[in-house]
Amino acid sequence: MKHTAALIAAVLLAIVGRTVAELPDIRSVPTDLAVPALTAELPAAGQRVKQTLAAWKGTSVYHVLYLPTDWKPDAKLPVLVEFAGNGGFKNQFGDISTGRPEGGNLGYGLSAGRGFIWLCLPYVNAAGDDLALTWWGDPPNRDAEPTLKYCREAVRHVCREFGGDATRVVLCGFSRGAIACNFLGLHDDETAKLWRGFLAYSHYDGVRSWPYPGSDRASALTRLKRLGNRPQFICGEDANAAETEKYLKPLLPDANLTFTSTGFRNHNDAWTLRPSPARDLARQWLAKITAVR
Repeated sequence: MKHTAALIAAVLLAIVGRTVAELPDIRSVPTDLAVPALTAELPAAGQRVKQTLAAWKGTSVYHVLYLPTDWKPDAKLPVLVEFAGNGGFKNQFGDISTGRPEGGNLGYGLSAGRGFIWLCLPYVNAAGDDLALTWWGDPPNRDAEPTLKYCREAVRHVCREFGGDATRVVLCGFSRGAIACNFLGLHDDETAKLWRGFLAYSHYDGVRSWPYPGSDRASALTRLKRLGNRPQFICGEDANAAETEKYLKPLLPDANLTFTSTGFRNHNDAWTLRPSPARDLARQWLAKITAVR
């Protein structure tokens, strides 16, 4: 606990009294990880592949699966399930998001490619036959059910076919994906029961209103009630996580929540591909919550 507290203090110290522009850019820290290239190979240890579930064959919907370098056919491994940010994003620091499943970095950065199956999920349009690169479903209704249907089946598929441990599945996401941790992950009882924990990087369901139905705080609170006592790791650039902490603490004063800043200025999940106190803290949290019980 003392080591964890020291890590949090180190991250917070890095941002106190500094504006976003003064915080370090992630590119000032050399990477120590590179996400493996996407291939057309069959799933195998160390391979990152594009797949489509049987019920979606013939559509443009797909997910990306990575089996860790220590994966074996008889493995029983925890699963990191990831949702990406909105597509079409670019900021003044050169951070971008394509909105596609292959754009995610969190799962690889958190696991370093070992010990966890990594599943990057799509957001699905209303017709269920293509990706939604912004939010989910189609405007203005933004029906989440096609995305949720694919999500539930993909998680079950990975656990059934590739040795994912259904009792150790963690949902993580960046930006839109961070909001999705609750908006989608806790959307209904069937989906909510899939997860052991959640890691939300940059933004959080209910803190702000967004251009889709159900983004209001009353609706977010209904979803939040499905969290129970499960842990959440909530982080963001600058003071993003502090804003979420201010929102959540009065609602869930005794909840199992961890808040920290990445210590960087960037709205970019590639911070996890570089060493930092925030990544150390996130990895410690992840190891603890996915330990075999």
